[in-house]
Amino acid sequence: MERRRKHWGWGYEDEALGDEELRGAVAFLRGRLGFGLAEPEQPVPLAELSLPSPRLEPPASLQPICSSDTYERAWHAYGRSYRDVIRAFRGQFEHPPDVVARPRDEREVEAVLEWAETSGAAVIPFGGGTSVVAGVEPEVPERYAGVVTLDLARLDRVLEVDPVSQAARIQAGVFGPSLEEQLGRHGMTLRHYPQSFEFSTLGGWIATRSGGHFATLYTHIDDLVESLRTVTPAGVMESRRLPGSGAGPSPDRIMIGSEGALGIITEAWMRLQGRPRFRADAVFGFPDFFAAARAVRAVSQAGLYPSNLRVIDNHEAGTYGVNAYEESLLVLAFESADHAVDAWIKRASELMQDSGGRRHADEAAALRWRTAFIRMPYAR
Repeated sequence: MERRRKHWGWGYEDEALGDEELRGAVAFLRGRLGFGLAEPEQPVPLAELSLPSPRLEPPASLQPICSSDTYERAWHAYGRSYRDVIRAFRGQFEHPPDVVARPRDEREVEAVLEWAETSGAAVIPFGGGTSVVAGVEPEVPERYAGVVTLDLARLDRVLEVDPVSQAARIQAGVFGPSLEEQLGRHGMTLRHYPQSFEFSTLGGWIATRSGGHFATLYTHIDDLVESLRTVTPAGVMESRRLPGSGAGPSPDRIMIGSEGALGIITEAWMRLQGRPRFRADAVFGFPDFFAAARAVRAVSQAGLYPSNLRVIDNHEAGTYGVNAYEESLLVLAFESADHAVDAWIKRASELMQDSGGRRHADEAAALRWRTAFIRMPYAR
């Protein structure tokens, strides 16, 4: 049986915080805020939701890829910001999409747009639904006859790999884990890891101009895009695949960060890297956040470009159980597919210590942080 995502929150229906974790969170919040329930609330079950009736009926040609059932409409009604989760948790679905379309190829994307245009319907592109800026919420002006959410999850393949130029042509609906698994067969990686990595898509990263958490050089998705193919109401727009160009405005930059308002990204040529073979890690403790920030500045200005350089301030570290509020932490890592990185981490460690950092004997704190980092959206 296929696993389903929660209609109201983060992750799969069968994967959630346990009773002990929930009660611990409730006790923690009550202690911090000074008020709150003694027991966790429970979400409104899917069977008890009452949604407005759909205002649209897809044509026979599109019915095989369209749905108006309660689960699909509820799940596609919100992103995953705190406000979104609370409303969905409490069964407040005032503006669900009327129809959810899941095209299997680009021609079906065009067909959905053509039907929506003739029907006077708004179309909302949907990747993994992890938006925290209301980017997928179907609240539109009254002049529209309804809303069609266009879910790209079936466009999920790496179509072509260029090992010489280290690039690949990739469909926009592929989720992070599947993308890395497909690229791994070729010994390559995109190495773009937003916190939503597990449940977000390449097209979503591009449309929201996302930033990755494990990079200090190629941090933003902008740096990795070579060209885009976008379906718009006026036709298909495809930019030329070039290593770089100084010939006027970049058409890709029109779409990167557009939040899907200008068209639906269906494919992209992306710059890749070889999968890392050499790695070095370290964790440092600092007396305060500002000392750690000075260390970050020193490493950045030295041009060392670690793959990971993250400060976890004392309050955050204690809140998430990484330590007992005794110091701010800095997680440092270097990687390479080509060469050993011992000299880089040695120099970075010297800069850390010059800024007041104390190197930990092991990476236990970093491992605790990674676990908390992944679990945070479930706790929200």
